[in-house]
Amino acid sequence: MPEPSTSPAPLYPVNRRHLDTLSGELGVWQHATLDRPDSAFGYCTDDVSRALTVDLLQSSVIGWTAVAPSVGRHLRFLEEAATKQERRFRNFRAADGTWLEGEGSEDSHGRAMLGLSEAMAKAADPSVREAARRLFDHGLPAARDIDCPRAMASLVIACDRAIEAGAGASAEATFDVLTERLAAAFGPVLDSPDWPWPEAVLTYENALLPRALIVAGQRAGVASMTNGGLRVLDWLIGIQTSPGGDFSPVGNDGWLPRGGDKGRFDQQPIEAMALVLASVAALEAGAGERFLRSAEMAYAWFLGGNDAGLPVAIPEEGSCHDGITPGGVNGNQGAESTIAWLTALEHMRATRTAGAIDGARS
Repeated sequence: MPEPSTSPAPLYPVNRRHLDTLSGELGVWQHATLDRPDSAFGYCTDDVSRALTVDLLQSSVIGWTAVAPSVGRHLRFLEEAATKQERRFRNFRAADGTWLEGEGSEDSHGRAMLGLSEAMAKAADPSVREAARRLFDHGLPAARDIDCPRAMASLVIACDRAIEAGAGASAEATFDVLTERLAAAFGPVLDSPDWPWPEAVLTYENALLPRALIVAGQRAGVASMTNGGLRVLDWLIGIQTSPGGDFSPVGNDGWLPRGGDKGRFDQQPIEAMALVLASVAALEAGAGERFLRSAEMAYAWFLGGNDAGLPVAIPEEGSCHDGITPGGVNGNQGAESTIAWLTALEHMRATRTAGAIDGARS
């Protein structure tokens, strides 16, 4: 396997070709067979929420007009996903628009709220910001009852973004409740040198959790929380860096149980995206150059800096393969994978031109 490059992996122009291909009448299709959407699997709130965030990220590069129709479609999907009584977001939806469940998972609620908070903060259209705010407020009461670690992490970040966008006391109170709950989940293990993790198994989107601790510590002005998040992130980076210096995330075939062996495959693009975002949060918190390196390492995973030495993203199509298997890349190019690539790309584009980089390199 070639040695990892010492120069940053290249950036690419915004390319919505595959995202447009995956977009149906109601939102973005979940799955694809090779590069074509597979409508048999319908839609889900998870991917629609992430696609909304991509729309907003790309709007700062290509302008609001280019993404406005997609933003509107994704916002309507979330409005229709919201239940009136439970104030939760349904997740899975058939191709004909039929909802396939009465209430979605805690994770999907957190992801919906995170997408809405981004719309509150970044949408150029005031009517979109207001519609997102109303829907965000609708989902806040249910958010306070959530105790799944990743959902809590999404909601802590969502509340932080919403507060930054001018949300009121209810968002601040929810932030306080969930921050305390997330900190308590880490409390007994945070100083553990071998397993500073609130679960017995490392599974998916792991870097989301330390990212939330860092964000919460910055918002609350609690240095111990920020530093705890940085320690956990350092630990995650250490166990997910190959001997050659490439990102080698926990694979979903076996995951990583405490005291056990790490599943090497299948490696998922969402893990690389999550590490980019967590590393950027660390940089924004004033942490050191090592987190600039980890962001670049995770970004390079998409472009061949990985255990297989193969590109996972297809920049010229704006798409991404569904991960790395023992036999190479998965040929399918579904929504989660493509959105992970597009999200990582835009965060690296912004990070390389931000003051956080100069600070990290000084």
